[in-house]
This record gives sequence, structure tokens and C-alpha cells, in this order.
Amino acid sequence: MFLAAAVGSSVGISNIWKFTYVAGANGGGAFVIVYLLAVAFIAFPALIAEFLIGRRGGRSVVGTMNVLSERERISPNWRLYGYMAIVGVFLALSFYMVIAGWTVDYFISILKGNFKGVDGAGANQLFEKVTGNPMRLIASQATFIALSTVTVAYGIHKGLERILKWLTPALFLILLALLGYAIVEADFAAGVSFLLKPDFSKMTMNTVLMAVGQAFFSLGVGVGVLMTIGAYMDRGSSIVRGAIVVSIADVTAAMCAGLAIFPIVFAFGLSPAEGPGLVFVTLPIAFGQMIGGTYLGGLFFLLMAVAAFTSAVTLMETIVAWLEEATGWSRPKVAAITGFALWFVGLATVFSFNIWSGFHPLGFWEPAADKTIFDLLDYLVSNVIMPLGGILLGLLAGWALSREAVMDELGVGNSRFFRYWLFLTRYLVPVAVSFVFLFNLA
Repeated sequence: MFLAAAVGSSVGISNIWKFTYVAGANGGGAFVIVYLLAVAFIAFPALIAEFLIGRRGGRSVVGTMNVLSERERISPNWRLYGYMAIVGVFLALSFYMVIAGWTVDYFISILKGNFKGVDGAGANQLFEKVTGNPMRLIASQATFIALSTVTVAYGIHKGLERILKWLTPALFLILLALLGYAIVEADFAAGVSFLLKPDFSKMTMNTVLMAVGQAFFSLGVGVGVLMTIGAYMDRGSSIVRGAIVVSIADVTAAMCAGLAIFPIVFAFGLSPAEGPGLVFVTLPIAFGQMIGGTYLGGLFFLLMAVAAFTSAVTLMETIVAWLEEATGWSRPKVAAITGFALWFVGLATVFSFNIWSGFHPLGFWEPAADKTIFDLLDYLVSNVIMPLGGILLGLLAGWALSREAVMDELGVGNSRFFRYWLFLTRYLVPVAVSFVFLFNLA
């Protein structure tokens, strides 16, 4: 259950939607090399740190900070990190559920044949038709939130475990099916060349920082989600092995998505550098023109929906686990309240794409003058809360916790691996994430 939840949390829309458009916009192969190095030397050590803190505390992210404060003598002020993490997860989920609803809407639309023969202008119109209708967005958002709420309400074993032990493997089976199509029917050679053959002339400092950010944040490290999941980890299980499995699954999902998507893009003469619209605008053009595109497109957006759902339920568990501890209320009651709050706050994101699209709350401040409420929420979570969480995670595991406590939890003794991990966690993780943080703020 731990591995299914951890993989389900890490492998989400960011691995399929964001990885492909960021890699496409940053030169492909050069970006991928930096991304893989960043996973190995930055994201992987941080992932181990989050798992060990979670298992050491055995509670929600806030509860874990309280336990470690009492038992390990860390400063009580670390609970502020826990509260920041909860706020970050809640805000992220409020707009994530809206984006996730798009995948459900697209899945239904493509099965209805709405994408058949669509061109560039038609694809843009379809996207605007989805995002420009607030009631349509509310319906898909509410459906997604309701499914997530019911799953989390059933608890760890009856809800999360039952769902994730089926959906996590299904996610990879769908990815493999799409990859198989790309190998047989699309321009697989061009896709492989673009994704795996580096062109270092296209590498810039922006490419490096984007790759580091993608590696770190696609795993969801730093906001307490994996810490909460780590609290459920069996004491006899190896944290290091668990982190290896989750990291490999995360990278595999991203690479398979790239190898499935880019061959289709090249086969139909489309551009890989389309940015965020690559999945929701560019790919429907290809699906609308290819033989069997309705079924392949349906399979693709089903994959997106499953990836979004497995991440959403583990993110929601982070909030519900804390509220259970804080209030003593039953899990169904806490889950229902959380679901309603997410739906209500999420309305701000829904309206940002239509009736509030011209509303810029910080219009008086030049750096944010053109940002909608959704843009501001996304910026706050992605560029402020998550990087700060990553920096604090490295400081907590590397410096605040005693060396003995960390060694005891990892179970690897004072080995060469432990010293290597401790060095990376103490120095490279905070420094690297700080660079990404400052770059994003600039």
C-alpha cells in the first residue's frame, strides 16, 4: 500500500502534461540529461529525507513535527513548516482538481467524436469551449472531487489501498499501450532522437533550472504528502529501497509519456515546443487526423485522468489525516468538509478561465499585473511554498534531526551511502532548490 500510494502520489499530471511540454520547450535531450542527474542527486536524497521524517513521526505532517519536537528535541517552531505544507497542499488541490476535471471532460468529448478531423483553430475552439463554460468546469471539478472524497473517506485500507493497488498498475499499462502505438504507427525514431539525443547548443541556465525544478517537484517532495505516506510505512521496510522504486517509477512514467507523445507530434508535423497547450490543444489535432484516433485519444485522456486521480487522493489524505488528528472527528465527516472546501475555493480557479479572466487582483503590482487568481495560486504554490518546503526539508533531515536518529531510521549504519546521502541532503538539496526558488521569483 505504501509503494502504491507513494508512486500514485508522485506519478501525476506533472509527469505527463508538464514534463512533455517543458522538455519540448527546452530542447528535448539536453533537458532530459539534466533532469535525470537532478533526480539522482537532488530529488532522490530529498525523497529519502521525507520518508524517514514521516516514518519517524508516524503522524500527519503537523503531528509529525509535534512528535519530533517532543521526542527528538527539534525546535517547536518546525510545526510552522507543517502548517505551511498543509496550506500548500490545500491550495494546490483546489486548482489541481479543476485541471484534473479537464481530463475527464476531454475523455468524454473525444469518445463522442468531437475531435474528428479537427485542425489547429478547431482544437483551440474546443479548449476554449471547455474552459470558457463555468458550469461545465464546475461539473467536471465537482465529479472529480466527489470521487476523491469518497475514496479518502473509506480510509487507508478500504479506500486508498483498494483504489491505488488497481489504478497505479493500470496507469503504467495505459502508458505502455500508448508507447506501443508510438513505436508501431508514429514517427518513433524522431521522437527518440528529440528526447534522447542532446543538443547542448540549446542548453541555457534556464534549461538547467527548469530541469532541476521538474525533477524535484514532479515527485511532490517538500509539502508533506510523502511525509504523510511515510507515516504508514512498515518499520521492517527499507526507506532507501522504497525511494528507489518511487524515483524509478516517476522517471519511467515521464520518459514513457515523452516517448509516446513526441512521435505522434512529429508524425503529424506539429511542434514539440507548444508549451502548456501541447496536451490539450496540439495532441487533439493529431488524434483527430489519425486512424483510430478516437480510441487512442480516449486512452490517452483516460491515462491523464487516472494519473490525476491517484495523485489527488494522496494529496487529499495529507489534509484529512491532519484534520482527523486536530479535531477528533470521524474520517467521513472530515473528508466531506475537506471536499466541500476544495470545491468552494476551487471556484476561483474555475472563474479565472471565464467570467473572472479579466480580473487581476494584484494589478497594481507590475510583476503580477496580468495574473488571474489561478495564476497567483499556481505561482504561490509552485514558486514559493514548494521550494521553501524543499529547502526546509533538507535542513530538517540534514541538520535539525540528530545523526543517530537519522541513522536509526534509515538502517544503513555509518556507511559510505549514509555519508553520501547526508552530504547531499545537507548541502546540495537546499542550495539547488534555493537557486530554483530565486530564479522563479526573479
